[in-house]
Amino acid sequence: MGKLIVGSDGKPRCKWCGDVAEFLPYHDNEWGYPVGDDIRLFEKLCLESFQSGLSWRTILAKRENFRSAFSGFDFNKVAEFDESDVSRLLGDAGIVRHRGKIEAVINNARRAQELVVLEGSIAAFVWSYEPDPAELPEPQTQSTSPASVALSKELKKRGWKFVGPTTVYAFMQAMGLINDHAAGCVMRDKAARARAEFDRPV
Repeated sequence: MGKLIVGSDGKPRCKWCGDVAEFLPYHDNEWGYPVGDDIRLFEKLCLESFQSGLSWRTILAKRENFRSAFSGFDFNKVAEFDESDVSRLLGDAGIVRHRGKIEAVINNARRAQELVVLEGSIAAFVWSYEPDPAELPEPQTQSTSPASVALSKELKKRGWKFVGPTTVYAFMQAMGLINDHAAGCVMRDKAARARAEFDRPV
């Protein structure tokens, strides 16, 4: 089966979703389906930056705490955070208390506001980096791609932090810019159908 496992329903899925129980609903209902909402896109970029050096299980388990701590990842609200908010967040045991990453979220919220002014939306900007599916390698064989390198480079140029190519690639996988469900995974075709029905933001 290689990259696949058989679920309790008898259907094949990406092997990683069987690692812990909470991965299965995330895999089936979120990972790889196209997202065009700016708040969700900003949230995912932030959570992927927090994951750097940690496991996704840790971040997923704390996701609701992160949402509460960062005003639902409404970047217009987060952009108003100040040093007192940084202190508050550093004292919040429900999230990952890493000053650099916390300050990066606040910085990136301000950069997101600038991006919306210049590009119309976060969605229109990030989806302009969607790679041609025909040019993608076999699923789950890489941790970066030319598209993630290019998007990472442009975000950094615009002042974003903690958005390296691997972080951005994980973001692109999760938000449906890349369908990286393993060949044979029951959710691969579902994700492909969702992308076919999705109007790419412009």
